[in-house]
Amino acid sequence: MDSTRQQKFARLIQKELAEIFQRDIKSYFAGAFITVTTVRVSPDLGVAKVYLSLMLAKDKNALLETVNENRKAIRKSLGEKIRNQARIIPELIFYIDDNVEYAAHMEEIFNKIPKQEEKEDEPETEKKAPKKKK
Repeated sequence: MDSTRQQKFARLIQKELAEIFQRDIKSYFAGAFITVTTVRVSPDLGVAKVYLSLMLAKDKNALLETVNENRKAIRKSLGEKIRNQARIIPELIFYIDDNVEYAAHMEEIFNKIPKQEEKEDEPETEKKAPKKKK
């Protein structure tokens, strides 16, 4: 369970990294759309695990490698943005967040399951209500 301090710092990092990926260094990633979905910060605020959703990317693993190659530039940009709010600029570790893909996969599986037919002799809307006593 993260402390309030960790949660606030994680939200700050998430907001600033999202802005960095959308505006500042977008050209590094060949037009891929990168979203920062979650940030988890260690108790000493020295390490931040950043989960990225990578869209419009042909090879997500290659894009993650590109992000990792530019980790120092990303951390420097983050440091410039939060230097007045944080004493320590955390070391960034990037991961691919595949929750959206997993949810879409599960939805596809659920849609393949045959649905039970409703009772044909008594429609849902016309079910008889119990009689009230006067």
